[in-house]
Amino acid sequence: MEQATIGIIGGSGLYDIEGVKIVDEVSMDTAWGAPSDNVIIAEIEGVRAAFLPRHGRGHVHLPMEINNRANIAALKMMGVRQVIAFSAVGSLTEMVHPLDFVVPDQMIDRTRVRAATFFGNGVAAHIAFAHPFCDRLRHLVSARGALKGVALHDGGTLLCMEGPAFSTRAESELYRAWGAQVINMSSSAEAKLAREAEMCYAVVCMATDYDCWKEDEEHVTVDMLIANLNKNGENAKSMVKTLVPAMAAAKRDCGCGATVGSAIITAPEKRNPEQVHKLRTILPEYF
Repeated sequence: MEQATIGIIGGSGLYDIEGVKIVDEVSMDTAWGAPSDNVIIAEIEGVRAAFLPRHGRGHVHLPMEINNRANIAALKMMGVRQVIAFSAVGSLTEMVHPLDFVVPDQMIDRTRVRAATFFGNGVAAHIAFAHPFCDRLRHLVSARGALKGVALHDGGTLLCMEGPAFSTRAESELYRAWGAQVINMSSSAEAKLAREAEMCYAVVCMATDYDCWKEDEEHVTVDMLIANLNKNGENAKSMVKTLVPAMAAAKRDCGCGATVGSAIITAPEKRNPEQVHKLRTILPEYF
């Protein structure tokens, strides 16, 4: 049974919004294990959305410990077709100030140990990923998500690093030389898995600091991050109230819902039946 067509991935309290009705809390299991936490089904202006805390409630999972495959699979199994993710980021440019929001259109993946595909184990596929975020959904977020008093930057390159330590200054300067505007530890696997699951995916990057490259700024500390995280979290809640109804009303005329058919390489008779069974739970059209 379809429980929601819109998914929100982000902080553990993102669904706690004034005027939003909590409909259900669902414990999920997938062929790739359990997601980070229970999924909260909330209703916003008559539209149901599935909220999943990326790090678990209370922030218990490090970025490399997150079971991204289970998170994306759980949302897909619940009926989700469009995902907006919210992520804290460091700024790598003077143009993006702490407390600014960025909706990136490109990404550099510097992670090393993330499980970032549903395929393998006897079923090979190679998705197109030149444009890592859904342009249709990105433009909707940029156009409809503007908040009074919050600078919203449309476009830019997000660099996703491994963590959990923050960057060295040399790394931060390298990423700036590459043209990245913001940096986080969470988006690369989510974006790739959402594309494989044929879901529209965009991320709202919420700047908390200047990473460590800016010599005239205080270096990033946990206290600084938490203070800005709280401010950004309130702004994210306001954005969610606007975006969920807009996403539900928008026509899904992008290509995200048809990415896998031409990506599967393995001949049907050679596919591992065990892996086919797992993939069928999220991609029944092909398996």
